[in-house]
Amino acid sequence: MKRHLRAILAADMVGYSRLIEADEFGVVQRQKAHLSELIEPLLAKHDGRLVKLMGDGVLATFDSVIDAVSFAVEVQRAMPGREAAHPEETRIRYRIGVNLGDVLEDEGDIFGDGVNIAARLEEMADPGGICISGTAYDHLKSQVDVGYEPLGEVSVKNIEHPVRAYRVLLDADAAIVPAEKRRKRPFIPAVLVALLALGVGGWLAVDRLGFPSSDTQTDMLVSENRQDDRPSIAVLPFNNLGGGPEQDYFSDGMTEDLITDLSQVSGLFVLARNTTFAYKNRAVNVQKVGEELDVAFVLEGSVRKAGERVRINAQLIDAKTGGHVWAARYDGELTNVFALQDTVVQQIVEALSVELEADEEERLKRDVQVNSEAYDLVLRGLERMRRFSPNTNLEAREFFEAALEVDPDYGRALADLALTYAMEAEQHWTDSPQVAGQKAIQLAEEARAIDPRVAQTHFVLTVAYRVVGRVEDSIDAAHAALKLDPNYADGYATLASSLNYANRPEEALAAIRLAIELNPIAAFFYTWIEGQSYYIRGDLSRARELFERVVERNPAFTAGHRMLAATYVELDMQDDAEWAAHEVIATAPGFTVDTDPTFLTFTDEATRLRYKSSLRSAGLP
Repeated sequence: MKRHLRAILAADMVGYSRLIEADEFGVVQRQKAHLSELIEPLLAKHDGRLVKLMGDGVLATFDSVIDAVSFAVEVQRAMPGREAAHPEETRIRYRIGVNLGDVLEDEGDIFGDGVNIAARLEEMADPGGICISGTAYDHLKSQVDVGYEPLGEVSVKNIEHPVRAYRVLLDADAAIVPAEKRRKRPFIPAVLVALLALGVGGWLAVDRLGFPSSDTQTDMLVSENRQDDRPSIAVLPFNNLGGGPEQDYFSDGMTEDLITDLSQVSGLFVLARNTTFAYKNRAVNVQKVGEELDVAFVLEGSVRKAGERVRINAQLIDAKTGGHVWAARYDGELTNVFALQDTVVQQIVEALSVELEADEEERLKRDVQVNSEAYDLVLRGLERMRRFSPNTNLEAREFFEAALEVDPDYGRALADLALTYAMEAEQHWTDSPQVAGQKAIQLAEEARAIDPRVAQTHFVLTVAYRVVGRVEDSIDAAHAALKLDPNYADGYATLASSLNYANRPEEALAAIRLAIELNPIAAFFYTWIEGQSYYIRGDLSRARELFERVVERNPAFTAGHRMLAATYVELDMQDDAEWAAHEVIATAPGFTVDTDPTFLTFTDEATRLRYKSSLRSAGLP
């Protein structure tokens, strides 16, 4: 066995099982033609070696990253023409991932993390697209006629550390930032990044500064929902026992449902999904998890889906002693999946001697059946939406629309569909954010009419109202969501964002702190919201520190560069401000100050003018 540094390419056919089921002979014949007429000749052209050939994919190695990416680009540019004669829904398309890494070669096969990362990057790629690792990107420079979109550091399955990733843009004019022109970003020590990722002590990501209470509804809500004597729980991702990795969406969705149901019990302190899913596919020691996350109990289990039936195994463990507090197994029909979830929650509540409020007790007695096909479609849509890109957001929307075709009164599907429009508007993934925002409001209000007790419906309205400039309505919707779900970390984060736009940064800081307490391994936008609070109140050094952390974690997040540019100007750091402005244009080529959503949403005129003046001074149009 020999170890070598290689460029590894993993390619996979999109929707292979569906295509084979529809036209087995035709798909196999077309795939053979693509291999013999396109893939194999291009491998020879770029000195690539075919390692494995599966029915739906290819694993190959190259001595050069440039050759590997050039091969991938030529394949993806050629495929639309080769499949043009077939209907859109039956066309063969590939996802391709490329990594530069160490591999172990043995009897013609290759192994190691370098191969695993290439496979995970392939899964992240869009249909017909290419995703590459940061190590590959660093060696490319401008030697391939494409553009690159930085995706930041992403967690990938079975890999301990986050992987820096880039999306390849086949249109060379769409380049985000050529590698050789990127200015070095502010340095953050790796040990600090690691500590922040673990949320050591639960509060490393924020100061413990005290702020005067303003006796607002937000202050009351935050103090009411932060009760230190509540039993604290981390729900680890349930293991998927129902099939291969393609069934992970179901076990992940069931886990998220349980987190949501538990978090609506006001007598419990439940950590958010983002934090607990950091442990997915890792062998964990429950006592160590309890210590790292500072929780008293850990819930773990498994899900097996077989046809129209589902089996849930669950066990609640004392994180201090490692002893079992409660364990059970549930079998039932998928149509009764909500009842199964409620039973799990009820028995956990009983095991921990938690006293339920009257409305919580009533909710856990619900007798709601769900169409199993619609439920499955919603879980598939959520898996796509979590990937957080314009394309996957649209793919998620299709799943939610399909669920509503099956069950038009499915409030959950309607709320999730509304969220795709709210995200599209807030992230400016559309040329008409106001139109998308109004669509989100319409759908969310319909979902609220079906079931006003769904916290996510109010959460969607928080985002959508803010997008269309209804900031006070946005704050009210956030309060409604948090009354229903006192452990809703994203609910506190979006409340904090709306409070910032209403020029109430002290309340925003209180809300974002509770969000981080509930979600210590928080997404980068929590840090951005916190930085915005400090910017508004004039604590520029702290704001700068936080915004630098944001763009380090996600270089593609334009709003981070915008706020950083304004902050640098006000700190009299003009060179750095101009660099940040360059990054704004690189990540959002059509940006202008007058169309900046942050500028448009600030309700305080003095803050608006100050922010606009700073962006103009940084050199932005």
